[in-house]
Amino acid sequence: MHKKNIIAIIYDFDGTLSPQPMQEYTVFPQLKISPNKFWKEVKKENEDIKGEEIITYMMKMLKKAHAADLKISKADLGNMAAKIKYYPGVVYFFNRINKFVEKESGGEAKLRHYVISSGLKEILDKTKIKRYFHNIFASEYHYDVYKKPAYPKLVVTDTIKTQFLFRINKGKEKLSENINEFMEEAARPIPFSNIIYIGDGLTDVPCMTVTTMNGGYSIAVFNPKKRKSIQICKTLFKNARVDFIAEADYCKGRELDTYVKVILKTIIAGINHYTAQREMAKKRNVYK
Repeated sequence: MHKKNIIAIIYDFDGTLSPQPMQEYTVFPQLKISPNKFWKEVKKENEDIKGEEIITYMMKMLKKAHAADLKISKADLGNMAAKIKYYPGVVYFFNRINKFVEKESGGEAKLRHYVISSGLKEILDKTKIKRYFHNIFASEYHYDVYKKPAYPKLVVTDTIKTQFLFRINKGKEKLSENINEFMEEAARPIPFSNIIYIGDGLTDVPCMTVTTMNGGYSIAVFNPKKRKSIQICKTLFKNARVDFIAEADYCKGRELDTYVKVILKTIIAGINHYTAQREMAKKRNVYK
């Protein structure tokens, strides 16, 4: 039986930690293409072929790179990660929240950060905030013998994202591990009650729903410069898809920082209660 003292904060990436999709900071400028035009082309092509939009965009990006004779190896994608911009306070948020949990719990609780994204893992693995994440789950290309991307080998769609929630919950984070076998709640290292999911929109609804329905917490963040982003978050809150909505500002003392700390205090109180129960059970067994 696990101590249940691990807390997980799970983030979407595009629109959640960064204002724009990562491709718009990295590959698109290299290809000299308009983001709006590209996404419209993806949407139209996907409607025509009736396929999966993530696969469509990954293949279309490859075709455009090949047509432009742009080198787009795994290393090249990683090098582009330095161009990604983040919302205010993101780069300092993780270390500060880690310290908050350590102090608030007296060292009893351990905090892990995760990313579950439809974006490219090749890029995410080289971001300047990568070191703060316990694990990153994202879409990936398969590379041929010439180290060029050939086709998508892993596609993380809106619904597939939920698979990774259960991997975190069950402690089976390797893709080779089967998560479909039954596992008692007591055997799961990170209960959903210890999970916070942070996302920005409709693509996060499956994860938000799974998290909250299983006793966890969800927060929707919005870009204050985009009316549509604000409206989506308000609708998510109105429909009880999330517990809180806040501007995507990760600075100390801001609304998002406050909400995260309120939830963490609640989780830590639950961990302390669980720990106390375990100790009382041990004592009862001793004095039987």
